[in-house]
Amino acid sequence: MSDIAKAAGISRQAVYLHFSTRADLLVALTRWMDEVNEIDRLLAPSRTAPDGPARLDAWVAAWGSYIPKVHAVARALMAMYDTDAEARAAWDDRMAAMRDGCAAAVRALSADGCLRVDLSEQQAIDLLWTLLSVRNWDHLCRDCGWSEEVYVVRMQDLTRRALCD
Repeated sequence: MSDIAKAAGISRQAVYLHFSTRADLLVALTRWMDEVNEIDRLLAPSRTAPDGPARLDAWVAAWGSYIPKVHAVARALMAMYDTDAEARAAWDDRMAAMRDGCAAAVRALSADGCLRVDLSEQQAIDLLWTLLSVRNWDHLCRDCGWSEEVYVVRMQDLTRRALCD
């Protein structure tokens, strides 16, 4: 909080007037990043998709193109997750929002009768949330050298095969 106050040219107390805890500040930072990166615009195709499979594809595309924009902050939060309760709270807040997107895509598949019969909605949400994790993106795009475009296309194919009949 001191470093942030110094960088902003304000007192530490002034920071605490707006954010009572560091967790509040970190959550606000991630939500500000959503706003700056126009998350609602990125999600519009998913939210207005004509059917479940189209919603799934649009969700994967939106998330796959969003991760690179927030990757540095995501990595920092993940690195602090086990030892910093505030970072964990901020990460959990963002992952809950991401999981909500996965749930919406799965529910659309289910409503259209496209969800695999051997998966419950909860299992499908869990599976999609795990497949689209930042750690998996990091491994495929940073470690394996996949481009964002290849990641999106391959994950759209994989998620359809994993979730749809």
